[in-house]
Amino acid sequence: MSGNGDRNVRVNGSGKRFGVRGSVAAVVMASAAALALTGCQSGDSSSASVSPGHVDPPSASAPSGSAPSASAPAADAPSASGVTTSPSAEPARSASSPAGDVGDVGADVTEAAAATPACKAGGLAVTAHQAAHRPSGTGTGAAVVEFTNTSAKTCRLKGHPSVAGAGNGSPGHNSPLAVTPKGSASAVTLAPKGRAWVKLTFVQVQGEGDGYCASGADPVVYPTLVVGLPGSGKHQVALDDGQFAECDNKVTATAVSAVEPS
Repeated sequence: MSGNGDRNVRVNGSGKRFGVRGSVAAVVMASAAALALTGCQSGDSSSASVSPGHVDPPSASAPSGSAPSASAPAADAPSASGVTTSPSAEPARSASSPAGDVGDVGADVTEAAAATPACKAGGLAVTAHQAAHRPSGTGTGAAVVEFTNTSAKTCRLKGHPSVAGAGNGSPGHNSPLAVTPKGSASAVTLAPKGRAWVKLTFVQVQGEGDGYCASGADPVVYPTLVVGLPGSGKHQVALDDGQFAECDNKVTATAVSAVEPS
């Protein structure tokens, strides 16, 4: 070594001179770099399973854990009213669905009427009066015949009547009239004192006095009529006021009805 001025200076083998302070600084920098490298290696060892430079972010559509999908229906989930419902439950019957067949009810009524026995001739009272609505002319025109159940039991009447002209007290000696049925026939059930009706419309007599028939035939006058119903006998009946005057021995007759015709 030389004097004090060279106390902090060394010469290496190549002849270059380095200051002691510069060497110390170099050593400090090298140590810091080594520590930094050691820290990086320590951090890498804790995540050795992750590929460097590539990290897959979590998928937004992946389900978390075993939680059910939001679109999956909850089976047998209780409703707000506390009633347990199931997606596979059978839907309730529509309020508009018929509870029964109306045709069955009508059939039952028809069968019940058919099971009721026919009214007997001796259990019926028969009267007749001139109809309010009748053909224009001077004869009877039309009459309403009324049947009343005078027995103590329910019975039924059905059908179109047969009609014949007769004198007083001789129903067996009568003149049958040609009957044209009008309307369909259905059974009418009569409770005791119940009533039913038929309407008879005649070919009307025209003119004054003895009158005349449009056909050229002579008018016929009958004090009574003999009116029969199927299964219920024949009944001699007189008008409550007058006689039956008609032409051509023809009559149009309605079926027995529970509604009184006019």
